[in-house]
Amino acid sequence: MGKVQVVEIQDPIYEETYTAHIQKNGAAWMGWIPEVPKVKCEGNTQEELLKTLEKTLHETLEAEEEAWDKQIEEDAKAGKLDRFVEKALENFRAGRYYEIEDLQKLLDK
Repeated sequence: MGKVQVVEIQDPIYEETYTAHIQKNGAAWMGWIPEVPKVKCEGNTQEELLKTLEKTLHETLEAEEEAWDKQIEEDAKAGKLDRFVEKALENFRAGRYYEIEDLQKLLDK
């Protein structure tokens, strides 16, 4: 096997940069993205591998986002988030909140 090379892959939709590890394996190439363990691919050429990694990364991120959305929806329907809503309303009614503009100023400091 060849030496592991590190290549950055940009996901334009999620605006994140991921680190791909690629390696020549005999006549083919293999690669993976440590930040997203489900993404492991092979390709006949380095270029093909990188395209496959990018596509698989995006598909995996989309699937994870959809699963997350579905779980939040199920939790909301089941009432699992009610205590958080009540606490937020309690804080709001007691004046324990920031206007968005004020919060942004605090974050920019």
